[in-house]
Amino acid sequence: MRIITANLNGIRSASKKGFFNWLAAQDADVVCVQELKAQQPDMSDEMLAPDGYKGYFHYAEKKGYSGVGLYCRREPDKVVEGIGHPGFDAEGRYVRADFGNLSVVSVYVPSGSSSPERQQAKFEFMDEFYPHLAELIAAGREVIICGDWNIAHHEIDLKNWKGNLKNSGFLPEERAWLTKVFGELGWVDVYRRLYPKTEGEAYTWWSNRGQAWARNVGWRIDYQIATPGVGGTAQSASVYKDERFSDHAPLLVNYDHAF
Repeated sequence: MRIITANLNGIRSASKKGFFNWLAAQDADVVCVQELKAQQPDMSDEMLAPDGYKGYFHYAEKKGYSGVGLYCRREPDKVVEGIGHPGFDAEGRYVRADFGNLSVVSVYVPSGSSSPERQQAKFEFMDEFYPHLAELIAAGREVIICGDWNIAHHEIDLKNWKGNLKNSGFLPEERAWLTKVFGELGWVDVYRRLYPKTEGEAYTWWSNRGQAWARNVGWRIDYQIATPGVGGTAQSASVYKDERFSDHAPLLVNYDHAF
C-alpha cells in the first residue's frame, strides 16, 4: 500500500506545475492533499477525480483559503469531514476515509506564523485535536494521519533550529505537544521510525524567502503519523524533490499492509 501526502499551496497552482501528471505515475492507493485554496466551483474535473481516483474534500468557507482532500483508488466505506469543532471545521482542516479497519486522514494544522492571534488559534486547535487523536487510537482501528502539522519536532527536523527556538513551528509548547502525541498516546512518526538520523533529505517545506530551497534550509513539517500496527508495516519513505509543485514537497510511504 502506498500513501502520499502533499501540501499543494493552491491546487490550481500545483496543477499548472504538473502535480497531476506526476501523480498519474505514482501508483498510490490514497493521496492526501492540503491547502487547496479553492472551493467546489473552482475545481476542474481533473482536480475532482484524477484518472483512477475519486476525490473527497473538506473545503474552507473562506474563499482561497485552507481546505483538504483525499484521492482514493478504492471507494471508501465512509467519509468524515471535520473534527466536530465549528470554528475549525469552517476552515476545512480535516477529512477522513474509512476502508474496512483502516482509516486515512488528511489534516492541515493551522500555522501560527502570521500573527499572535493565529498562534493562539493554533494552540486552540491542538487542544481540540488531542482528545480526537486519543479517541482515534482508542477505537482499535488502524489509522494513518497525513498532512501539514506545521511543527518541526526535533532539532534534526529543521536546518536553522537555533534561530527558530522562539518562532511558530518550533516553539517548546508545540514540540512538547507532538512528544505527547507520540509518547502518551502512542502514535508513530512513520518517517522517523524508518530513518531516525536522516536530516536534510527529510525536509518537506522551504521558505520562499531568500535562497532557502537552493541551500536546502528546510523544515520537516509534513508527516504520516500512524497507529502502531500499520505504522510498523512501513517499508520505505521518501520526499519527492525532482519537481516543485509547491513550497512543500510530497512525502511518499510504502506500507506492507493490504488496502
